[in-house]
Amino acid sequence: MQIVSALPDLRAARASLSGSLGLVPTMGALHAGHMALVTRARNENDCVGASIFVNPSQFGPNEDLSKYPRPLERDLTLLKEAGVDLVWTPSPAEVYPPGFQTWVEVSDVSRPLEGTHRPGHFRGVATVVAKLFNAFTPDRAYFGQKDAQQVIVLAQMRRDLGFPLQMVVCPTVREADGLALSSRNVYLDPQERAAAPILYRALSAARAAYDAGERCGERLRAIMSEILASEPLARVDYVSAADPETLLDVESRADRFLLSMAVCIGRTRLIDNVMLGESDLFPREEQA
Repeated sequence: MQIVSALPDLRAARASLSGSLGLVPTMGALHAGHMALVTRARNENDCVGASIFVNPSQFGPNEDLSKYPRPLERDLTLLKEAGVDLVWTPSPAEVYPPGFQTWVEVSDVSRPLEGTHRPGHFRGVATVVAKLFNAFTPDRAYFGQKDAQQVIVLAQMRRDLGFPLQMVVCPTVREADGLALSSRNVYLDPQERAAAPILYRALSAARAAYDAGERCGERLRAIMSEILASEPLARVDYVSAADPETLLDVESRADRFLLSMAVCIGRTRLIDNVMLGESDLFPREEQA
């Protein structure tokens, strides 16, 4: 496995790889969800590349950039054992050199949901992923559905800027009790960890109502909100039953919804989602 930090070294290492390349962008602190992306990339490509970069431009001023876990040696061991061929571990100055002033902004789908609560977040995400696409020139790039709005933003960017690659979205990997795997789960104390599956219980209740025939977005949001309200440790940022293309909440009836939510359990902000109805972008998720 080649490990490089400088961009010229990355380009040289990429040129030495033959055949198709699958890219798995990460911020490190790898868990089974990341490794599922690596496994899928390994199965579908001749070579696999990965990035480990805690992207400062997608963190807000009051978010956890300085505390974000960075177990680099452990992450590199996991990637090597999984058969990754090339890993880029740049410094912030390598990605954003002095005088950097060019940003990628995806307008409409970046505004609701996370965009409302984390201004500037998706500008940072889109910019760094555009740079990763340019640097690695992958044939396929792999993302998890847990960050559903991020996937939608990046899919729009890929179409708009004409990146010649396929985006592959893999199902959310969950604990046995339904909690979506996340690098931030390590922040949860035992009591908070016990409360955290309330997100998936709320999503699952709304999905059950949908499967029973419910098609009213307002009613689906009410079902999720009622369940979240039953957990004293849960503080809701938003609960959404949105059109999966526009990410705007559906007020009346529809056949497709992206159910999503952001909920703080203690000081840890968790997100989760499920897709209801057919989607070309998101895979069908099996219930935990």
